[in-house]
Amino acid sequence: MTVISVIVGSTREGRFSEKPAKWILQHLKLRERVDARLLDLRDFPMPFFDQVATPATPGRPPFAHEVVQRWTAAVAQSDGFVFVTPEYNYGPSAVLKNAIDWVYPEWNRKAIGFVSYGSAMGARSVQQLRETAIELQLAPIRSSVHIPVATLWAHYQGGDVDAGLAELEAPAGMLIDDLLWWTAALKTARASAS
Repeated sequence: MTVISVIVGSTREGRFSEKPAKWILQHLKLRERVDARLLDLRDFPMPFFDQVATPATPGRPPFAHEVVQRWTAAVAQSDGFVFVTPEYNYGPSAVLKNAIDWVYPEWNRKAIGFVSYGSAMGARSVQQLRETAIELQLAPIRSSVHIPVATLWAHYQGGDVDAGLAELEAPAGMLIDDLLWWTAALKTARASAS
C-alpha cells in the first residue's frame, strides 16, 4: 500500500483550502493500493520554528514539542505528498512553510505534487515550494493543478465550488498519475538503498 498525504496548507478562518484538499483526496482514494490521508495543519498547531539545531542536523535528538512529534511521524509514514497551497503575497502561507521547516529526513526522497489557488492561480506559491522541496530532497513533479480565481471567488460568494473543481478533472488525473509513478519509483529506490 502506498500512503499519499494531502496537506491542507491554510488554517485561516473561512478558508478555501479544505475544499480542494478533500476533492483531490477523493480522487486519490479511487486509485488502487493507495492509502490517501488528509493532514490538516489545524490539527498540528506548531509554534514557529525556534530550535538551536535544524531538523537536518545529524544526530540531533527529536524535538520535544508533542505536536511536532505527531507531525513528524505523519510525514514519516507518508510515501508521497500533495500540498494544497494558497498564494499569499507571491508565496505560500507562513503556517505551511513553518510546518515544512520542522521536518527534514522524513521528507527525503519522496515525491510531491501541488494543488494551488490565489492570485495567478497560486503558481508563484508553487514555484517557491518547488525550490524548498528540492532543498528538502523531495522530488517535485511537473504536473500541478492551478485553480482559477473564479472558483476561489465562488467560495467566498457562496457559489458552486464543485463545478469549478470538476473542470479540473484532467489536470488532477495527470497530477495523480505522475505522483504515483514517481512515488513508486522512489519507494523502490529507498527500499533498495536500505
